[in-house]
Amino acid sequence: MNDGRRSQRPCRRELWLLPLAALWIAPGALTRAQQSPPDPASNNNAQEVSTKDAAATFVSKVNLVPVTVVVRDGKGRAVGNLTKDDFRLLDNGKLQFISKFSVEKPSSPVVLEKEVVDPDAPKPEPGGEHPAAAIATRFVAYLFDDVHAKWEDLARTRDAAAHQIATALAATDRAAIYTTSGQTMLEFTSDQAALQDTLLHLRPHPVASAPMTAFECPAVSYYMADLLVNKNDPEAWGTAIAETYACANLDRATTPETVVRSMVQSAATRAVGSGEHETRVSLDVLSKVIRRISAMPGQRSIILASPGFLTFDNHQDESDVISRALRANVIVDTLDARGLWTEPGYSAAEPTPPGGANVLLVKARYAHFEMQAQEDVLAEVAAATGGTFVHNTNDLAGGFARLASAPEFIYVLGFTPASLKSDGKYHTLKVTLREPQGLTLQARRGYYAPRREATAAEQARQDIEDAVFSREVMKDFPVELHTQFFKPTDTDAKLSVMARLDVRRLKYRLEEGRYRDSLKLVTALFDPNGNYVAAIEKVIDFRLLETTLQKRLDNGITVRTSFDVKAGSYVIRLVARDSEGQMMAAENAAVEIP
Repeated sequence: MNDGRRSQRPCRRELWLLPLAALWIAPGALTRAQQSPPDPASNNNAQEVSTKDAAATFVSKVNLVPVTVVVRDGKGRAVGNLTKDDFRLLDNGKLQFISKFSVEKPSSPVVLEKEVVDPDAPKPEPGGEHPAAAIATRFVAYLFDDVHAKWEDLARTRDAAAHQIATALAATDRAAIYTTSGQTMLEFTSDQAALQDTLLHLRPHPVASAPMTAFECPAVSYYMADLLVNKNDPEAWGTAIAETYACANLDRATTPETVVRSMVQSAATRAVGSGEHETRVSLDVLSKVIRRISAMPGQRSIILASPGFLTFDNHQDESDVISRALRANVIVDTLDARGLWTEPGYSAAEPTPPGGANVLLVKARYAHFEMQAQEDVLAEVAAATGGTFVHNTNDLAGGFARLASAPEFIYVLGFTPASLKSDGKYHTLKVTLREPQGLTLQARRGYYAPRREATAAEQARQDIEDAVFSREVMKDFPVELHTQFFKPTDTDAKLSVMARLDVRRLKYRLEEGRYRDSLKLVTALFDPNGNYVAAIEKVIDFRLLETTLQKRLDNGITVRTSFDVKAGSYVIRLVARDSEGQMMAAENAAVEIP
């Protein structure tokens, strides 16, 4: 960092590993701002209004709990004409007061209210103005389970996703591609060529050193291996022993069963080790994708395309993943990559296990139970995070269309839990309609309480963080946003963001003859794909004398924040919050530095 001011950009692969669910923007990652010059109209101004820079530190806490709700009619169409009074929200069975209510239309782009340009640039000719720029508001991460998926399933899933991305990616959407193996990855972008090329590179990448195949002797799946090693199931042992005698062409009269048991034990132990490892890898990558997408400013969802996996010894890991998604307000949708599942006995792709009819029947039953257990994991993750699980269909393209297409209307209900204990426990949520009338709901299923009480300062940081990583325009008090830039070199630029704040609506506290309030203002930069670039927080303290109060209220204040940046396109997000009235203002802008 040059002279402590130039912003640092982690490379895309580094961003993928950042712990973003509880985002902490380090002071060293921020550009330094210029102090706002004092107003020469008053000699007392320096004592009455002071501005200081602070690190834009964001810490995730739970206080106001947001609950996203989609309401559909009998034909599956989203309904958008309901009011707050139409909903009932229960936390652990107790009715809650809905203190925040809004209706969002994801299909409508957030258009910048002001186009900001170089003030020294030539004015456009009449009729040559560019339309207002639309900024990224929705982020979808496609996570392909290339660890567990077979090639034929992965190829069909890949092709279906490619069709969805090519035909339905809106101007305000950004997509990313990740894999559970980590071998293939593309960060959030709207570049169709890059997205399609990345999809073409998807291949199965089992992480086990020697993945089990149906032609091994004996062929022991993870499900059956768990029955053998961890549950010592007699039926499983009898079936595995019979299969091993047959597939290895061993004579029962000359080969002791102890030898065969040793062969089964060895195969089952390998299968358990490989299965547990692959499950841990898959859940760990899903957790990292949640951390990554939680830093994107807008609506965020993950589509996990997987044949499912087993979590015998990984229930806590699965719970932690769900907890992280809930805390970050990330929806995880899931799609069974196998399509319409076929019983092994009816599938030409599956060889008949040796050992006779009894072995065939038992292993077919185990395969069915394994399929159900694998589906259960996908269903649980989707249901717990408010997502949708698509399964038992070969229409994978339709499945992706259903998961990737945002509903026309989304309700956001917010409530402050009554008598919330800071014990970290899970709270179930239930949202209903007072008069359902044939309507169905899809809503968040729960949240985790904080492990300690949030202080007023922590709550203020949470409010600001939530606002920074959204695109909502808030006008509790008026804010005008203007920008300027100049380029000392062909590649470097200094970007100035000026916020004009109307402070007449703020709540002032009279103390010792002065009217007091404190205003926090965060200015954040994102690239066009929603990736965080830099942020600066300013704290403005008001200690106004009565004789100058009206003058300050009439004139407002102007706060300037400066960034040293490279030439390019940036989205600017400005959020302000006062301490006395907890009033908030937020505005968006964009700048193109050629």
